[in-house]
Amino acid sequence: MVDEGPPRPTPPPSPHMTSKAEAVRAMFTRIARRYDLMNSLMTGGRHHAWRRLTAAAVAGAPAGLALDLATGTGDLALALRAAAPQRPVIGVDFSEAMLREARAKCAGRGERGVALLAGDALALPFADKTFACVTSAFLLRNLADLGAGLAEMRRVTVPGGLVAALEIVRPGVPGWDALFGLYFNRLVPLIGAVVARDRAAYTYLPQSVERFVTPAELAELMERVGLREVRYRRLGLGTIAFHVGSA
Repeated sequence: MVDEGPPRPTPPPSPHMTSKAEAVRAMFTRIARRYDLMNSLMTGGRHHAWRRLTAAAVAGAPAGLALDLATGTGDLALALRAAAPQRPVIGVDFSEAMLREARAKCAGRGERGVALLAGDALALPFADKTFACVTSAFLLRNLADLGAGLAEMRRVTVPGGLVAALEIVRPGVPGWDALFGLYFNRLVPLIGAVVARDRAAYTYLPQSVERFVTPAELAELMERVGLREVRYRRLGLGTIAFHVGSA
């Protein structure tokens, strides 16, 4: 079992912490208390199923620790524990406000197999080949350097271990792209303003999706950093991409 110990302070910015990263951290700090509710409203609750799918996909990784990056309020870390109860999980996030929500959630469920740490996904405080599997949900769009983030995920994974990621993407179908864009660019910021009281955060969300790579391009980037047998599938009517590869 993993005992996280007392809460840790948010670390000072790493050399990789750019103005974008600082802005993203401030944004997630603002919305932490309403993050789960917004996810459920935006996805109709489907985000839980997508996290369970991710956890199931890496359940067959070699014995050892799991790492969940941008763990947020801890949903994917808890899904990893449910899918492989014998595997301790370390969840890392650079927002202490998010980690407070995750700690409360784990404590409420009596879960002691998840350790929650503050850290930067671009400069992970772990040795090479530490984890049997590494996961992330909705992290990659927010990285100041996508290639460096993928390389870090690969670096800390043992040979034969698994790296998996969930991300929001453009559907890639002309008519549906337009409808999705209307929902994401018009309705989501309005919901964010009312529910999360933060229109800016939920205006950034569709903008970050628009700027992000396609699922095929992400698979290629994963292969470039040394991941093998990378494959992906679309979920959520094509708006969610699930990628997994072997280290």
